[in-house]
Amino acid sequence: MSYSIELDLHGHTTESAKAKLNDTLKHLPKDVREIQVIHGYRGGTALRDTVRKYSHPKIERKILGLNQGITTLIIKAK
Repeated sequence: MSYSIELDLHGHTTESAKAKLNDTLKHLPKDVREIQVIHGYRGGTALRDTVRKYSHPKIERKILGLNQGITTLIIKAK
């Protein structure tokens, strides 16, 4: 059974957000297929832009929804 997790990056710098994304993806359980990354946008777009430009071999694609404060990462199936 696959499932989704949330990753809240509020309060992070762009560098610590990248480190948190790397760590999350490194230790991701095998049945996780989606990560809802909550980065916000009202205080600026640096975190949003960092997440949306972020690249990792485990990420199949990104969904940019109507809520500008969340980016969904779809994880590749193994």
